[in-house]
Amino acid sequence: MTQAIHIDNEDWLSGIRSFLATVMDKTGIDAMLVPTRLAVKNRIMPMLVSDPARLAQADPLSPAFPVNGAKQLARLTRLPAGGKLAAVLRPCEIRAFNELVKLNQGKRDDVVIVGIDCPGALSNTDFRAFADRHETIDAATQAFCATAFSGGPVDEAAAFTSACRACNHPTPDGADIAVELFGTDPTHGLTARARTEMGEAVLAGLDLPPAEAVLPQRKTALTETLDRRRQYRKQMFASVAGATDTIRGLSAYLADCVNCYNCRAACPVCYCTTCVFTTDTFRHEPFQYLQWARRKGGVKMPTDTLFFHLTRMAHMSTACVGCGQCTNACPNDIPLSDLFSLVGHHTQEAFGYVAGLDLSQRPPMCGFEKEEYGEVVGI
Repeated sequence: MTQAIHIDNEDWLSGIRSFLATVMDKTGIDAMLVPTRLAVKNRIMPMLVSDPARLAQADPLSPAFPVNGAKQLARLTRLPAGGKLAAVLRPCEIRAFNELVKLNQGKRDDVVIVGIDCPGALSNTDFRAFADRHETIDAATQAFCATAFSGGPVDEAAAFTSACRACNHPTPDGADIAVELFGTDPTHGLTARARTEMGEAVLAGLDLPPAEAVLPQRKTALTETLDRRRQYRKQMFASVAGATDTIRGLSAYLADCVNCYNCRAACPVCYCTTCVFTTDTFRHEPFQYLQWARRKGGVKMPTDTLFFHLTRMAHMSTACVGCGQCTNACPNDIPLSDLFSLVGHHTQEAFGYVAGLDLSQRPPMCGFEKEEYGEVVGI
């Protein structure tokens, strides 16, 4: 797809807001899911906006990432919503939504996905501190954008999450429309480029000037970003693998788990409405706890914490997009995303699969191949 338009603006935030309002106003979009500034507090959350005027509070460029929007979009598209939707998503949210579509948890038919280059995000705790150091949330976003897309430090007291620092997909692959920010001068406007036929149709109806070809400085900025991330990812994987290569090591890594299941609730691809860990299977009788304690001399409470995480790894490692929300949701700051990213990397590599990157590629183990894995089954 080659259709691209130029978005004129004084700064990135005003430009993206104007662009989204134009899309909604001129293309028949009934509602748009977009990160938006809350009226009640200096915070940002996904909001389903039906009034284009409300997009004056939209803020998809902020480093706030309180939830993965894929799960919210799946809820909106699982059944017909009665109107045409658009969604503004980060790259990892797009990939997570694609996985949910493959698993029949959402549909792409009536939704236009607008993706935005992503330099990374802050943890919930770090974002709150970062936002509160600025007079307004807009000022915080402007300060963030001033350095983030040029590769500079965001803030001396804040750092991107480990998941973001290890992410190999900072551009919105899978979006209908991609807004390009890496290597861009914010005073020279933005470029929105179509990635699908639906995206081309949307951009064609906006009556905005065409954009230039991909700028050399964009390619340079992306190359430098990916090089840094690959180096961090390699070091992080080595560290986690060394710490968890035995049951004792894995138990120590997960020792602070209290079975709150926040990671399961925050994970965009952990979609089962009924989880085995909330069924009677794991509602043990009092005498069982006493038996275990007598047999071992003592039993850690709550039980089954290690088994819970092993089950989640087996269940969703083929679909993990490395968004980091499991770590973000953990009350005890266990670096779950580092561990799950490592396991997901090896699982997906074994199947020649990258979660959510190709909507047409079937997830692993969803079909039977006669000649598959002969070296494993011995045939």
